Amino acid sequence: MAERARFPRRVYSHGEEPDPRFSLANERTFLAWVRTSLALLAAGVALEALALPVDPVLRLASAVVFVVLGLLSAAQAWLGWARAEIAMRRATPLPAPSLAPVVAGGVVLASALLVVGLLL
Repeated sequence: MAERARFPRRVYSHGEEPDPRFSLANERTFLAWVRTSLALLAAGVALEALALPVDPVLRLASAVVFVVLGLLSAAQAWLGWARAEIAMRRATPLPAPSLAPVVAGGVVLASALLVVGLLL
């Protein structure tokens, strides 16, 4: 009954306790998304903090995209962890990372903005 009192209740109130190896793997995936989030945030801050030879408007646009992607990656970390943990507890198929295509597309967009800004 102790697992029913764990936080967040919305996750731990479902199904049966999964194999600890799977929960730990899910936690490692969560931490990987958090690291990705921090790297994207750092990229956005660095673009504005450093004097790079990039068109200022495109540099700012790219920095904003990186910061927004960092926030989305943090959201993916939490939501992805919760959804996977619930699926494991219910013995149902694991959900796909719903924000991964958005993050990948955003990185391509921010990078393209930087390339164009370098060429101008």
